[in-house]
Amino acid sequence: MMNKTVLIFLTEQYADWEASYTAAELQAPHSGYTVKTVTLDGQPVSSIGGFTVLPDYSLEEVLKHEDIHMLILPGGNTWREAAAVPVKELLAHCAAKDIPIAAICDATVFLGRYGFLDKVPHTSNSLEYLQEGAPAYKGENLYVHSQAVREEDLITANGTAPLEFAREILKLLRVREEEKIDGWYRFFKQGAIDFKG
Repeated sequence: MMNKTVLIFLTEQYADWEASYTAAELQAPHSGYTVKTVTLDGQPVSSIGGFTVLPDYSLEEVLKHEDIHMLILPGGNTWREAAAVPVKELLAHCAAKDIPIAAICDATVFLGRYGFLDKVPHTSNSLEYLQEGAPAYKGENLYVHSQAVREEDLITANGTAPLEFAREILKLLRVREEEKIDGWYRFFKQGAIDFKG
């Protein structure tokens, strides 16, 4: 049985730590998923920490990809630049096909700029941060002061919450039983020794 594809969209100067826990768990043999990366033009990008990634797809190629099971958007330093604007086509594509979307840190601001947070509970680095970065944003009444929020097919997270972000993604994708995911979370968050893997 083929593994299901989860896409991680990487911008130049992406925040490498924000999706790392998620990617490692989704690449594990038991998960049933495979991680693939995508950039705007299919060319390599470098992270804030200096990791360079050769992506699997360009944005154009992935818009033709019928087998996406989730789109993950790590934050980074360039989500507010004009070059990122075409990513809204991929978001619209996923929303139209009920493909789950997960965004963290400044990627939540990108969602806010284009109306993807106006009708669903969500979070970001702060409400003020979101409003400052996304002038057209109209979802303030649905803003939740939380590290991560999962509502139907949308997950949003604060930039300080890569573990909470990963936990909500793993639960949405049902990678393991919820109690095992919670044990995994406690292990990495608190060093809890009850985690059995």
